[in-house]
Amino acid sequence: MVSTIQQENTSINFKPKKFVVWLFVVSSTIMFGGWTSYYLVFAASKGKGHGLVLPQVFTYSTIVLLASSVALFLAARALKKEERGIQQFFLWITLALGITFGVLQFQGWSSMISTGAVMVNNNAAISLIYVVSGFHLLHILAGLCLVISSLIGSYREVKQDVAVYRQDITSIFWHFIDILWIYLYVFLLLNS
Repeated sequence: MVSTIQQENTSINFKPKKFVVWLFVVSSTIMFGGWTSYYLVFAASKGKGHGLVLPQVFTYSTIVLLASSVALFLAARALKKEERGIQQFFLWITLALGITFGVLQFQGWSSMISTGAVMVNNNAAISLIYVVSGFHLLHILAGLCLVISSLIGSYREVKQDVAVYRQDITSIFWHFIDILWIYLYVFLLLNS
Protein backbone atom coordinates (compact mmCIF):
# COMPACT_ATOMS: atom_id res chain seq x y z
CA MET A 1 0.00 0.00 0.00
CA VAL A 2 2.88 2.38 0.78
CA SER A 3 4.42 1.82 -2.67
CA THR A 4 1.05 2.57 -4.30
CA ILE A 5 0.85 5.89 -2.45
CA GLN A 6 4.44 6.70 -3.45
CA GLN A 7 3.67 5.89 -7.10
CA GLU A 8 0.63 8.17 -6.99
CA ASN A 9 2.73 10.97 -5.49
CA THR A 10 5.45 10.63 -8.11
CA SER A 11 3.08 10.55 -11.08
CA ILE A 12 2.66 13.88 -12.81
CA ASN A 13 -0.70 15.38 -13.66
CA PHE A 14 -0.36 16.74 -17.17
CA LYS A 15 -3.93 18.02 -17.53
CA PRO A 16 -3.26 21.53 -16.12
CA LYS A 17 -0.30 21.95 -18.47
CA LYS A 18 -2.35 20.86 -21.46
CA PHE A 19 -5.05 23.30 -20.39
CA VAL A 20 -2.51 26.14 -20.59
CA VAL A 21 -1.69 25.13 -24.17
CA TRP A 22 -5.40 25.11 -25.02
CA LEU A 23 -5.74 28.58 -23.47
CA PHE A 24 -2.91 29.79 -25.69
CA VAL A 25 -4.61 28.24 -28.73
CA VAL A 26 -7.89 30.00 -27.89
CA SER A 27 -6.21 33.36 -27.23
CA SER A 28 -4.24 33.11 -30.48
CA THR A 29 -7.43 32.28 -32.34
CA ILE A 30 -9.06 35.38 -30.90
CA MET A 31 -6.04 37.51 -31.81
CA PHE A 32 -5.96 36.35 -35.44
CA GLY A 33 -9.76 36.57 -35.61
CA GLY A 34 -9.50 40.19 -34.52
CA TRP A 35 -6.99 40.96 -37.24
CA THR A 36 -9.06 39.32 -39.95
CA SER A 37 -12.13 41.20 -38.68
CA TYR A 38 -10.17 44.45 -38.88
CA TYR A 39 -9.19 43.53 -42.42
CA LEU A 40 -12.83 43.01 -43.40
CA VAL A 41 -13.87 46.33 -41.86
CA PHE A 42 -11.01 48.15 -43.56
CA ALA A 43 -11.68 46.52 -46.92
CA ALA A 44 -15.41 47.31 -46.70
CA SER A 45 -14.78 50.96 -45.86
CA LYS A 46 -12.31 51.42 -48.71
CA GLY A 47 -14.19 49.22 -51.15
CA LYS A 48 -11.12 47.14 -51.90
CA GLY A 49 -8.96 44.36 -50.51
CA HIS A 50 -5.22 44.18 -50.60
CA GLY A 51 -5.29 44.08 -54.40
CA LEU A 52 -2.36 41.70 -54.67
CA VAL A 53 -1.87 38.38 -56.31
CA LEU A 54 -0.29 36.47 -53.46
CA PRO A 55 3.10 35.00 -54.31
CA GLN A 56 3.00 31.38 -55.50
CA VAL A 57 5.52 30.52 -52.79
CA PHE A 58 2.72 30.89 -50.20
CA THR A 59 1.00 27.93 -51.88
CA TYR A 60 4.19 25.91 -51.60
CA SER A 61 4.59 26.86 -47.94
CA THR A 62 1.03 25.70 -47.28
CA ILE A 63 1.79 22.31 -48.84
CA VAL A 64 4.98 22.06 -46.77
CA LEU A 65 3.07 22.84 -43.58
CA LEU A 66 0.43 20.21 -44.37
CA ALA A 67 3.19 17.65 -44.96
CA SER A 68 4.76 18.58 -41.62
CA SER A 69 1.46 17.89 -39.85
CA VAL A 70 1.28 14.47 -41.48
CA ALA A 71 4.85 13.75 -40.36
CA LEU A 72 4.04 14.86 -36.82
CA PHE A 73 0.93 12.67 -36.78
CA LEU A 74 3.07 9.68 -37.84
CA ALA A 75 5.59 10.53 -35.10
CA ALA A 76 2.85 10.53 -32.46
CA ARG A 77 1.49 7.24 -33.75
CA ALA A 78 4.95 5.67 -33.64
CA LEU A 79 5.45 6.86 -30.07
CA LYS A 80 2.17 5.29 -28.96
CA LYS A 81 3.45 2.00 -30.42
CA GLU A 82 6.71 2.66 -28.51
CA GLU A 83 8.72 2.79 -31.73
CA ARG A 84 11.11 5.58 -30.74
CA GLY A 85 13.30 5.27 -33.83
CA ILE A 86 10.37 5.86 -36.16
CA GLN A 87 9.15 8.69 -33.94
CA GLN A 88 12.57 10.35 -34.17
CA PHE A 89 12.61 9.98 -37.96
CA PHE A 90 9.25 11.73 -38.35
CA LEU A 91 10.15 14.41 -35.79
CA TRP A 92 13.26 15.23 -37.82
CA ILE A 93 11.10 15.47 -40.95
CA THR A 94 8.66 17.75 -39.11
CA LEU A 95 11.53 19.95 -37.96
CA ALA A 96 12.99 20.18 -41.47
CA LEU A 97 9.60 20.98 -42.99
CA GLY A 98 8.92 23.62 -40.33
CA ILE A 99 12.22 25.33 -41.12
CA THR A 100 11.42 25.07 -44.83
CA PHE A 101 8.08 26.77 -44.18
CA GLY A 102 9.91 29.67 -42.52
CA VAL A 103 12.31 30.03 -45.44
CA LEU A 104 9.40 30.00 -47.89
CA GLN A 105 7.63 32.72 -45.89
CA PHE A 106 10.70 34.95 -46.19
CA GLN A 107 10.78 34.25 -49.93
CA GLY A 108 7.10 35.23 -50.13
CA TRP A 109 7.78 38.49 -48.33
CA SER A 110 10.76 39.16 -50.59
CA SER A 111 8.56 38.54 -53.63
CA MET A 112 5.96 40.98 -52.31
CA ILE A 113 8.60 43.63 -51.63
CA SER A 114 9.99 43.23 -55.16
CA THR A 115 6.54 44.10 -56.55
CA GLY A 116 6.39 47.25 -54.40
CA ALA A 117 4.02 45.83 -51.76
CA VAL A 118 5.97 46.87 -48.68
CA MET A 119 4.77 46.72 -45.10
CA VAL A 120 4.59 50.47 -44.57
CA ASN A 121 2.33 51.88 -47.29
CA ASN A 122 -1.01 53.61 -47.77
CA ASN A 123 -2.97 50.33 -47.89
CA ALA A 124 -3.41 48.81 -44.43
CA ALA A 125 -4.67 45.60 -46.02
CA ILE A 126 -1.23 44.96 -47.50
CA SER A 127 0.39 45.73 -44.16
CA LEU A 128 -1.94 43.23 -42.53
CA ILE A 129 -0.57 40.46 -44.76
CA TYR A 130 2.85 41.05 -43.22
CA VAL A 131 1.41 41.28 -39.71
CA VAL A 132 -0.59 38.05 -39.78
CA SER A 133 2.05 36.04 -41.63
CA GLY A 134 4.77 37.44 -39.35
CA PHE A 135 2.91 36.57 -36.18
CA HIS A 136 2.12 33.17 -37.62
CA LEU A 137 5.83 32.68 -38.25
CA LEU A 138 6.46 33.47 -34.57
CA HIS A 139 4.00 30.70 -33.74
CA ILE A 140 5.95 28.41 -36.08
CA LEU A 141 9.14 29.21 -34.16
CA ALA A 142 7.40 28.32 -30.89
CA GLY A 143 6.14 25.12 -32.50
CA LEU A 144 9.65 24.27 -33.64
CA CYS A 145 10.83 24.64 -30.04
CA LEU A 146 8.18 22.12 -29.01
CA VAL A 147 9.25 19.75 -31.81
CA ILE A 148 12.85 20.05 -30.62
CA SER A 149 11.72 19.33 -27.05
CA SER A 150 9.93 16.17 -28.24
CA LEU A 151 12.97 15.22 -30.29
CA ILE A 152 15.35 15.64 -27.35
CA GLY A 153 12.97 13.64 -25.16
CA SER A 154 12.90 10.86 -27.74
CA TYR A 155 16.67 10.46 -27.49
CA ARG A 156 16.68 10.50 -23.70
CA GLU A 157 15.25 7.58 -21.84
CA VAL A 158 12.27 9.46 -20.43
CA LYS A 159 9.25 7.59 -19.19
CA GLN A 160 6.61 6.77 -21.78
CA ASP A 161 3.97 8.99 -20.15
CA VAL A 162 6.31 12.00 -20.19
CA ALA A 163 7.26 11.32 -23.82
CA VAL A 164 3.58 11.01 -24.78
CA TYR A 165 2.81 14.25 -22.92
CA ARG A 166 5.54 16.13 -24.82
CA GLN A 167 4.34 14.69 -28.10
CA ASP A 168 0.71 15.56 -27.32
CA ILE A 169 1.56 19.18 -26.48
CA THR A 170 3.63 19.45 -29.65
CA SER A 171 0.85 17.92 -31.74
CA ILE A 172 -1.87 20.16 -30.32
CA PHE A 173 0.16 23.28 -30.98
CA TRP A 174 1.56 22.26 -34.37
CA HIS A 175 -1.77 21.15 -35.82
CA PHE A 176 -3.31 24.39 -34.54
CA ILE A 177 -0.76 26.55 -36.37
CA ASP A 178 -1.27 24.40 -39.46
CA ILE A 179 -5.04 24.98 -39.39
CA LEU A 180 -4.44 28.65 -38.59
CA TRP A 181 -2.21 29.12 -41.64
CA ILE A 182 -4.71 27.41 -43.92
CA TYR A 183 -7.41 29.74 -42.61
CA LEU A 184 -5.19 32.83 -43.09
CA TYR A 185 -4.06 31.80 -46.54
CA VAL A 186 -7.58 31.05 -47.79
CA PHE A 187 -8.82 34.27 -46.19
CA LEU A 188 -6.15 36.32 -47.98
CA LEU A 189 -6.84 34.56 -51.26
CA LEU A 190 -10.57 35.19 -51.05
CA ASN A 191 -10.14 38.83 -50.05
CA SER A 192 -7.71 39.96 -52.68
